[in-house]
Amino acid sequence: MSAADVPSRTADQPDTPSNGAAGAAGRASAGGTAGGSAGAATLAEIARAAGVSAPTVSKVLNGRGDVAPATRSRVEELLRLHGYQRRRGNAQPAPLLDLVFHELESAWAMEVIRGVENVARVEGLSVVLSESAGRLSPGQTWVDGVLARRPTGVILVLSGLDPAQRAQLTSRDIPFVVMDPAGDPGEDVPAIGATNWQGGVAATRHLLELGHRRIGVIGGPAGMMCSRARIDGYRAALETAGVAFDPALVRAGDFHHEAGYTAGLELLRLPERPTAVFTGNDLQALGLYEAARELGLSIPGDVSVIGFDDLPLSRWISPPLTTVRQPLTEMAEAAARLVLDLSRGKQPSTLRVDLATRLVERSSTRPPA
Repeated sequence: MSAADVPSRTADQPDTPSNGAAGAAGRASAGGTAGGSAGAATLAEIARAAGVSAPTVSKVLNGRGDVAPATRSRVEELLRLHGYQRRRGNAQPAPLLDLVFHELESAWAMEVIRGVENVARVEGLSVVLSESAGRLSPGQTWVDGVLARRPTGVILVLSGLDPAQRAQLTSRDIPFVVMDPAGDPGEDVPAIGATNWQGGVAATRHLLELGHRRIGVIGGPAGMMCSRARIDGYRAALETAGVAFDPALVRAGDFHHEAGYTAGLELLRLPERPTAVFTGNDLQALGLYEAARELGLSIPGDVSVIGFDDLPLSRWISPPLTTVRQPLTEMAEAAARLVLDLSRGKQPSTLRVDLATRLVERSSTRPPA
């Protein structure tokens, strides 16, 4: 442990002023009460319960690093138990939007950044980018940084917060919105998504209407809600058309190019290969293109391919990719506007909004030979 992690002896001692003085100091520095109700705990009262000083609780509230981990954990638990929340307007937030991705490495992320920037620019805000290194919830280091920055709002993409992290942001009056949630964010969490199930239906129905009956699919991670919804839409379209679902034509991916390539080779090497493949996103479609070239197969002559997202690159590849447009930029704009409304005390009529997907037909699909 570094010296910065160890608080002074005074900081971890019980408050020495009289109850009245301590209470006054707490109310002056806390900027909030537990739930805002009469008789709710003040910062000083939380400090006494934790056996530390009011300045130490203030340091925890503001994400300062010079508090021992055990002390920080004890204070955070008391803040959560007392439902403490900083009073809105006591301190102005920084003119920042925190944007955190579970992965930040593709053209998909650029579309989201563009949308958030569009709103931030008009509002005179800057955007702070973070990555949770593939985890579906960011680590405590990220949370500590957010508490120290005190941004106007937080937008989490394909990610989420665990209950303790949610409590930390709520107690500091830092609003957050989840965009394209990986799992079920909960009824009380503001979220912006897309009609993934309907997109899966539209993609599969397009192939069925062209005459395809043996249709493969390369999904995304099984634990991601958007991936499961697209596969469910694929199955629903097959069943509606009276085409039996065949598990042998299903492959799991991870939304990366390499997964599309590997799963594509498996599907296209089957003794009775599919005449069309629905890939869970455009990057996996690119991998499937590579697999088809390696096997000497043409698109769409030997196999039709359809993607999901409608990234700019889907128009540039050869042949241009038929895909389902997910309005990523518009979703990001909606998430940014929603978190700004929350920061201004406006309560939305609904906490969950799904923007419509739509089929974009190009040259990678045609009737089977």
